Amino acid sequence: MLELPYTKSAKLLNADNNAKTVKGIDFGYRTWILYLASHKNSGYNLCSQASVGCSNACLYTAGRGAMSNVQKGRINKARWFMQDRPTFLKQLRKEISNAIRVCKKFGFIPCFRLNGTSDIPWENHGIIQEFPDVQFYDYTKIYKRALQYVNGHLPSNYHITYSLNEDNREEAFEILRLRGNISAVFRNELPKTYGGYNVINADETDLRFTDAFNVICGLKAKGYAKKDYSGFVLD
Repeated sequence: MLELPYTKSAKLLNADNNAKTVKGIDFGYRTWILYLASHKNSGYNLCSQASVGCSNACLYTAGRGAMSNVQKGRINKARWFMQDRPTFLKQLRKEISNAIRVCKKFGFIPCFRLNGTSDIPWENHGIIQEFPDVQFYDYTKIYKRALQYVNGHLPSNYHITYSLNEDNREEAFEILRLRGNISAVFRNELPKTYGGYNVINADETDLRFTDAFNVICGLKAKGYAKKDYSGFVLD
């Protein structure tokens, strides 16, 4: 395996650190997110099914991600995950356990999104299964994972939303036909329906596991996505 320089970070998870996740507090949830360097930014590909449009419009550099020290931190954590996974997972377990204790103390429900800027099949690493009473959720562009989810083959505490891009429309609508949910990015105002399915405003909160079944989670184009004309952003 490729060996790249990194150091072991004292902190992996960020709590309620963006305008959307903080809205979950009003519903009694606190959200912890793991941000790693997306796609190939760390020297490793942590988004194996990223399309050209997805890569160009990635929110990796949105908000605080535009700061060089934040990007360096995400690269560092991604390399740690790839090069010394046992110690990375040990630290992650510790932080999840601490977050659960904090929520219990203050009366919140904890939830975790481990693919804030990556697309790792966390169901293969034991973390989800070790905390069966805690809600995890993610977006993914890996069709196999989405199929496993809608067919009930992922842990019951792991909610998956499949992401539509410019080259997976057939797969995305198959997930909808199987009563799963997909996300889609729109350039202008969100339509009420798209392709015959209801569109919900997924910018209102990040709590995808509370969504109704069989809907499209509409997101407004942000940052570089506003300039995308690959088909990833829908007009």
